[in-house]
Amino acid sequence: MNLSFIKRSTRPRSGIRQLTPHQLVRQKPAPLLLDVREEQDFLREHIDGAVHVSRHALATRIGELAPELSTPIVMYCAVGDRCAEAIQLLESLGYQNVASLKGGLQAWLEAGGLVECSRIGRSG
Repeated sequence: MNLSFIKRSTRPRSGIRQLTPHQLVRQKPAPLLLDVREEQDFLREHIDGAVHVSRHALATRIGELAPELSTPIVMYCAVGDRCAEAIQLLESLGYQNVASLKGGLQAWLEAGGLVECSRIGRSG
């Protein structure tokens, strides 16, 4: 398992590891990508392959999503500031390789990253 993304990530003053969008796409195998935004925002658009999990349901769902505590996990929100609480929760549960997408979905889009868009609310 390639854990080098953790070593290359930056560590802001808050102590949360961060990856840039470019670092995220270079990860092989890809880490578990968790979108912690509101469900309606996830349904509107999200990074391909991301799994939605609300911050409130994270503690109960993480065991099924990442049964191994060494699983590389990257979380994102809209601009990167909602992830801190969720990352702290996972670290308190023993997860060792947790990071945040620096700048969130906004940075992903600005870097040219692709998203999946929902057809909810569209006709045809």
